[in-house]
Amino acid sequence: MAQMHHVRLLRSPLNGMRVVEARSARSFRRHSHDEFGIGVILDGAQRSASGCGPVDAGPGDVITVNPGEVHDGSPIGKGGRFWRMLYLDPALVAALSDQLREGGEKDFEFFAPVVRGSPLVPLLHRLFTELSDSAGDASGSVEERLLSILAGAAGAHVANPAGLHRRIMPAREMIDDAPASAVTLQDLARTCGLSTFQLLRGFAALTGLTPHAYLMQKRVDLARRLIGQAVPLAEAALAAGFADQSHMTRAFASRFGYSPGAYAAACR
Repeated sequence: MAQMHHVRLLRSPLNGMRVVEARSARSFRRHSHDEFGIGVILDGAQRSASGCGPVDAGPGDVITVNPGEVHDGSPIGKGGRFWRMLYLDPALVAALSDQLREGGEKDFEFFAPVVRGSPLVPLLHRLFTELSDSAGDASGSVEERLLSILAGAAGAHVANPAGLHRRIMPAREMIDDAPASAVTLQDLARTCGLSTFQLLRGFAALTGLTPHAYLMQKRVDLARRLIGQAVPLAEAALAAGFADQSHMTRAFASRFGYSPGAYAAACR
C-alpha cells in the first residue's frame, strides 16, 4: 500500500519565501537546502538528523534548519506527521535581519533545530492562516509577521527609549493623511528615521496595531464615510485604497460585523 504523502505549496506574496504544507508518512534521506527553514509540527512526530545531532519533534514544536545544514526525517509511529514550513532565501533573511541587528555584524542563524513551548508558535499559525487566504495583497502584514518571527528566533529585543512615541508619530500621520496611498514598511520607517523593526514594535506600542493593520482600519473608516455619502460600493473601494470591492467587503465585515452593502442600505 502506498504511503500517505500530500504536499501543498501556498502562494507567497514575498519574493524569496516558499510556503510548504505537508502531511506525510515517508522518510526522507539526508539532504540540505540553500534556504533557511522554519515551521511547526501540527500533528504526529518525527525524528531527524540535524547540525546538533539527532532530534525528535512533535505537535506544537517549532523546527528550523539553516542553509547547507544536512538533515533527514522519518515519522515516529505509523500515522505520519503534518507540518508547515517557511523556506526563506538568505538574501531575504539578510535584508530583514539587518533591521534586527541595528548595526551589529553577526550573521543570522537558527541555533536550535527543535524548540518546545516556543512563543513563535502562535505567530507562525497566524502567518500560515493569512497565507492560506490568497485573496488580496497581504505582503505588508506578511512582512510584519515575518520580522517578528525572525526577531523571536534570534532573541532580538528592541529598547523603547524615551521619545520613541514621538519618533513614531510621523508614520501614523502619514497613514492618517492619505490612507488610500500605497505605503510600505520601508516608507514609514524612512519617514521616522528608524529601522523597519523599530518602527513595527514602536508603532504597535503606540497604537495597539501593526502599521498594516492600522492602515487597513483607516481604509475601512474612509470607505464607510464614502459609502455614507452615497458613493457606489465599487467606487468607494477604489477610492479608499482597496484592490477591489470584495477586498473592501472582507476588511469591512471583519471589523464591523456587517457588510458595506448592509451599511449602504441603512444609510438610504
